[in-house]
Amino acid sequence: MKRFARLFGGEKPTKTQPIVEASEIPDLPNAIPTREAKYQIGQVLRHRLFDFRGVVFDVDPVFANTDEWYESIPEEVRPSKDQPYYHLFAENERTHYVAYVSEQNLVPDEDDARVSHPDISKMFELTDHGYVLKAAQRN
Repeated sequence: MKRFARLFGGEKPTKTQPIVEASEIPDLPNAIPTREAKYQIGQVLRHRLFDFRGVVFDVDPVFANTDEWYESIPEEVRPSKDQPYYHLFAENERTHYVAYVSEQNLVPDEDDARVSHPDISKMFELTDHGYVLKAAQRN
């Protein structure tokens, strides 16, 4: 045991010390600032500009789709990338689909009608309190 003590300076630490203090961590010059998501998984939201609504099933803290997808949005309505983006089981009057929408383009849906997307039942249970993740889907 003395041999190991000599190898490592002979002193046993009395308490754990952080390797680096938080104040010593440098700011990353290329880091994208993130925000907390305003909406929750299971919440029903409506698009501000387009006539569709849906149930949130995933959230990206910032834009995480392809540049091609982003560039396909008309520039005059193209949202910034540095905000949460939501994956929705979406519906409109004609069809069901998965939508990827920036936080700035979403508002809470006040309609009490349920969303009828066929994939909702795979992830959520509809309760008196709204859409709740099934136990198998929770982390």
